[in-house]
Amino acid sequence: MNRPMIRVHDCLTDEVIDREMNDTEFALYEEQEAANLAIETETTEKAVARAALLERLNITEEEVKLLLS
Repeated sequence: MNRPMIRVHDCLTDEVIDREMNDTEFALYEEQEAANLAIETETTEKAVARAALLERLNITEEEVKLLLS
């Protein structure tokens, strides 16, 4: 399995090393990807719910802003 690459740049020697993530780095990467997916899913669900509510109320975003100002 190809894992994402890590680039290490030693500023003192100007040496650049590209390598695959190790097990620990990859586990953290997968956890972050899962968290990002959960946030994206939640955001999408909220947007769909908001659009459905606006449709049910038969009002626009601009009208909501007016009501809340």
